Amino acid sequence: MTPPSAALVEELAEFVAIPSVSADAAHAADIETAATWIAARIREGGGTAELVPWGARPLVVGEISASTNRDAAPTILTYAHFDVQPPDPLELWESPPFELTRRDGKLFARGVADDKGNMFALVEAARQLAHDGALPVNVRFAFDGEEEIGGDSIVQWLEQDEGRADAALILDGAMASRELPIFYVGVRGMLYFHVRVRTGTTDMHSGMFGAAALNATHALMSALANVLPGVDGYLPDALRAGVTPPSDEELAAWAQLPSGAEQLSPYGATPIAPGAGDDFYVRTFANTSLDVNGIASGSPDLVKTVLPVEARANVSIRLAPGQEPEEIRAAFERLLRAGLPDGVQLEITVKNTARPALTPMDAPAIRLAGDAFEQVVGARPLLVRTGGTLPIYAGLVARGLPTLATGFGIESECNVHAPNENVREDAIDVGVATLREVFSRLGALGG
Repeated sequence: MTPPSAALVEELAEFVAIPSVSADAAHAADIETAATWIAARIREGGGTAELVPWGARPLVVGEISASTNRDAAPTILTYAHFDVQPPDPLELWESPPFELTRRDGKLFARGVADDKGNMFALVEAARQLAHDGALPVNVRFAFDGEEEIGGDSIVQWLEQDEGRADAALILDGAMASRELPIFYVGVRGMLYFHVRVRTGTTDMHSGMFGAAALNATHALMSALANVLPGVDGYLPDALRAGVTPPSDEELAAWAQLPSGAEQLSPYGATPIAPGAGDDFYVRTFANTSLDVNGIASGSPDLVKTVLPVEARANVSIRLAPGQEPEEIRAAFERLLRAGLPDGVQLEITVKNTARPALTPMDAPAIRLAGDAFEQVVGARPLLVRTGGTLPIYAGLVARGLPTLATGFGIESECNVHAPNENVREDAIDVGVATLREVFSRLGALGG
């Protein structure tokens, strides 16, 4: 049972036509419609699926069972998301964002790369194998509709899930090129803080009190200076404690990715330190970073000679695999306080915490899935980490599951989160064929 490309594209068009924008409350009904659509797709393939109410948006939880010997077959827990980014700015789209359009050898639509196209290929591969009586694994589906707004419902569900799983597959990634797939086998964690300092009860006239009263902006700058990167672009040792260094195999894989200079140049970015472009992937995949994401004090848009007594900053730390969030949180607070002048009130609020995670590259599931990609795509996937944070990935690894994240859009081309989002015209066929082979080979986990 292998439907022709035209039929698959027509079916995918139905899915992407649902404007399931999680960031816009006006599309709440569309989120549920998208959930209903993919659940029906699983059921039509002989599986079970239900919409599970969880907070503001439903999850889709389902399964397509192995064709034979279900109880003894390995079980693969899979994740993808059915919500999409807003299409704005609409004037930059060359075709309607929720109308799947073929153009220049590509398919264009919001969600076609992130993440409905990947989800569609995942479900379709399991459906086809089940129809052929050739599915050697149980495929469990756990999908959410709030990934694009950082929702944690799927992580909460995972913490309570008692179902069986032997490996995990996340379809929310991309390929380096049509000839070079990628497996993400590690993610960075996150600490996000709101920092507030106070130096008095009311703002003052800078002419009357300057050089006599402490300025809150200055106090905050002094505190932040204690946690910012040094001249080499790296953080203080206390904030880098526990980092798992990359293996020689990882470094060899990362060397095949576009150079750091190529990554930085489209943004007109200035390297943080001499040589930072050469070390781009070590810095972003396997090290700790800290960024002041926003700062506020006084009246920066006015000519107003005020001495402010309150200053605020938002600060995020990306935790490298191997680091413990609580240890780094304590070090951050200790360093920040050490940089404050005497008498300053400091308030630190932790707004978000997520653990980093890393899957051993020699895990059998990684090897078998890599064999499948090599068979279909023609190249063995690069095993890389990502500098981003994916709580579901860390949750799966915490359960002891070898976990990989991948996808079939071309990372540098597919305009994820931007107008004219796209995938190559053959991406769905390639995705289905590759995932069929992945599931077929993962059957060996039961051997």
